[in-house]
Amino acid sequence: MPELPLDLVRTLLAVVDEGTFDAAAAALHVTPSAVSQRVKALEQRTGRVLLMRTKPARATESGEAVIRFARQLLQLERDTLTELGLPTAGEAARLAIAVNADSLSTWFIPAMTRVPNLRFDLHREDEGHTTALLREGLVMAAVTSTPDPVQGCSVRALGNMRYLPCANPAFAAQWLDGPPALVADAPVLVFDRRDQLQDHFVATVAPGREASQHRHYIPSSEGFVDAVAAGLGWGMVPEVQARPRITAGTLVDIGGPIDVPLYWQQWKLDSPPLAAAAQAIAAAAAIALKPHTRHHARIS
Repeated sequence: MPELPLDLVRTLLAVVDEGTFDAAAAALHVTPSAVSQRVKALEQRTGRVLLMRTKPARATESGEAVIRFARQLLQLERDTLTELGLPTAGEAARLAIAVNADSLSTWFIPAMTRVPNLRFDLHREDEGHTTALLREGLVMAAVTSTPDPVQGCSVRALGNMRYLPCANPAFAAQWLDGPPALVADAPVLVFDRRDQLQDHFVATVAPGREASQHRHYIPSSEGFVDAVAAGLGWGMVPEVQARPRITAGTLVDIGGPIDVPLYWQQWKLDSPPLAAAAQAIAAAAAIALKPHTRHHARIS
């Protein structure tokens, strides 16, 4: 059975994290030639190409498996040193987590405050694509809309994030005063080019159609809500952000809610910091999110 020596695995991780052989060499305090030799030795041991020699360097699919192993190994090393009361460079444990923008802007931050002894390294990504970061070994855990576990990960349901189709009152009077299907022709706000939530809503009121191609892309959770309130277009707004503005009269609800299920996926790793974060996030989600139901939207 081939072995994966720790020094070789750490070197591959350094190249991926730093982006180049030279930068990895500086971080490891060795020569670029030594870095190259270690990566080649690891590839020979595994019989696989682990690294694409691009700028920045990127792991291959096989390399991603080794990168996940490297990060898990380093996390276990830090946890063990902490348990033994030995120094860990004077740093609190660091957790890399992928989370979608709307969760980050609404309920996720309170969860982070429940575990103040951790350092969070958050990666913002659409909830339908956070699992890609898990597969690549870039994060230990993710808030995702995918219930199917990534290899080597466990999954727990968090709840449904509810969205309301909203518009500025004047915009609604101009564009939406009539049958619900009119929304398909109205200017629309979309978070980014992966965001299909508006199209999904339109399909529920105008079967076979999608939202207008008169689209504004607003890749900011707070900016998105502000743009809807300003009358730039209609859009799906998290209920927790929409309700106060609806009460104040700056937004109107133009249709029924859409629920997006959220799940927590994490490495199957016996790590106290990871377990503490998972418990805090599940507790915050139980307060902020709707219970899972059979009828929900899966947005990818």
